[in-house]
Amino acid sequence: MVCGGFTCSKNALCSLNVVYMLVGLLLIGVAAWGKGFGLVSSIHIIGGVIAVGVFLLLISIVGLIGAMHHHQVMLFFYMVIPVSVFLFQFGVSCSCLAMNRAQQETLLNSAWGILENKTKTDLESQLNCCGLLNGTSSQTQFELDLQNCPAVCKAAGNCFTCGLKMLNHATEALKILGGVGLFFSFTEILGVWLAVRYRNQKDPRANPSAFL
Repeated sequence: MVCGGFTCSKNALCSLNVVYMLVGLLLIGVAAWGKGFGLVSSIHIIGGVIAVGVFLLLISIVGLIGAMHHHQVMLFFYMVIPVSVFLFQFGVSCSCLAMNRAQQETLLNSAWGILENKTKTDLESQLNCCGLLNGTSSQTQFELDLQNCPAVCKAAGNCFTCGLKMLNHATEALKILGGVGLFFSFTEILGVWLAVRYRNQKDPRANPSAFL
């Protein structure tokens, strides 16, 4: 059968949705890795990428079921929803790639200021660091955090700041998330085109007198 036929369109759409499922799992995994370093409370973009990954996983399941059964309603929603996903994922991915170190520091300082003391000490113990950033604008807060720091490195007098450690991991995580998300966001347009094409094709095994 030629590639433009019913079976080929079905197989292509199923294969594409399997790729979407893998991409969704990859986005969730990488963002969860970033969360392990306390980045989600500081950089909300990573939380947004987790939401995109979960949503992409659910949509791929809908598309896969719709493709396998040639379900008109599920294919219709699969055509409409990925357009919104594309816009959101494209925006988040561009934000990840465009965020510079100064913007990351600003977000970290804003989030650190609203954290409870217990959360701060837990983070310091987990990362083995003290304080956020030793800067002139937050010197008073840094000295207070340093006094309450429970990290093991404090006794040895050789502690890095938590902000420095988180920024190093944040830069790496944002580049991976942005690159993966941006590349695969364009494949969603391909998925919509395949869904429109496949939905309008007649199933050769169906009843010829059936409307759909």
